[in-house]
Amino acid sequence: MRYLPLTPDDRRAMLDTVGAASIDDLFSDVPEAARLDGPVDLPPRATELEVERAFAKMANRNVSAGEAAFFVGAGAYKHHVPATVDHLIQRSEFLTAYTPYQPEISQGTLQTLFEFQTQVALLTGMDVANASMYDGSTACGEAVLMAARVTKRKKAVLSGNLHPHYAAATHTLAKYMDIETASQAAAPGALDDIIGAIDEDTACVVVQTPDVFGQVHDLEPIAKAAHEKGALLIAVITEIVSLGLIKSPGEMGADIVVGEGQSLGVGLQFGGPYVGLFACRNDRNFIRNMPGRLAGETVDADGRRGFVLTLSTREQHIRRDKATSNICTNSGLMALAFTIHMTLLGEKGLRQLARINHETACELADALSGIDGVSLETERFFNEFTLRLPKDAAGVVEALAGKGVLGGVPASRLYPGKGLDDRLIVAATETNTPQDIAAYADALKEVL
Repeated sequence: MRYLPLTPDDRRAMLDTVGAASIDDLFSDVPEAARLDGPVDLPPRATELEVERAFAKMANRNVSAGEAAFFVGAGAYKHHVPATVDHLIQRSEFLTAYTPYQPEISQGTLQTLFEFQTQVALLTGMDVANASMYDGSTACGEAVLMAARVTKRKKAVLSGNLHPHYAAATHTLAKYMDIETASQAAAPGALDDIIGAIDEDTACVVVQTPDVFGQVHDLEPIAKAAHEKGALLIAVITEIVSLGLIKSPGEMGADIVVGEGQSLGVGLQFGGPYVGLFACRNDRNFIRNMPGRLAGETVDADGRRGFVLTLSTREQHIRRDKATSNICTNSGLMALAFTIHMTLLGEKGLRQLARINHETACELADALSGIDGVSLETERFFNEFTLRLPKDAAGVVEALAGKGVLGGVPASRLYPGKGLDDRLIVAATETNTPQDIAAYADALKEVL
């Protein structure tokens, strides 16, 4: 009874209360094909030491990003995180900071969020930024919901080159808010005819730059077309370091900018936790409909500088059913890591980091596209591009891994059954050395 404290009578009482005849009835909505037809193939019991050894053996089968030449991206990027970042976020006054439920006494947390918001606004070229979202994909979905509230329209047009995980999160959120989401076809290279899909019923257009295939896009024509129809342009950034080199979405006419801040201060961490970015232009209707929370600057009764939770229109607070979002918190610790890394870099450092990323990617693209049968599919890119291979890309990636090179993400993994089996999405960052590039080129020649 140590780990199963409920008695059969307790379970019977609980089932009677919810109106179920048996425990199996609780799983009636799960399709039969998704259910186990027997016990999991595990020993009935094991000591703690045995469990630790078993899991350590399983973990050793993984190849971590630091153990091989690493060229995987597609929304999560391996960048160097200065040791200072981890040192500072583990200080007790930061490590325990979660959500400022009592903002009047959380001045350190609120000031950090204020600085984070300022950095995000400057990076994206927007006027106002919130105190972060869960991650880039949920920020994208929330931006579509916000656009629908602002425009009073119920249709969103999504570029086919938007990261499919972002698109999936957006479709799910929009579905239950009765918002129609239409995605264009995905293909490396120039954008599809997204402008032709905008009409008088469109609330927003969602475009990623650089997109999932690495292509950098000029958003100005799309912004102009959207605004002529009364729609908003939502720009998505998954590689925030790119804004150290390319024109910001705000400069290109975006109304809302969302993205993933993982590249600054946050390691890959098996996919999370990450930090979502959300910014918009200075419009009262926009700000009032922004999801999440926003920290502001003020002065106290004695004229001293202070910080407050200016807006927090979530369901736990006074608006309840009128809340702009059910996002419960911000990614506070990850936002802090982002802010520290960005502060260490400064504007000059970020631009230098961005140049190194782009130059490294250009060297890699030249080395790989020079191999017989390999062609470069991406015309303008930052630190990520798509290759067309003479073989199935998934098989090539597996073979490369056997040679100590993690060569990228097969497009078929993101778009199964879409005729992209021979496309490989490859990323390079400041962590890749000339030796890594040479190793990749030599391994790819052998595999092909």
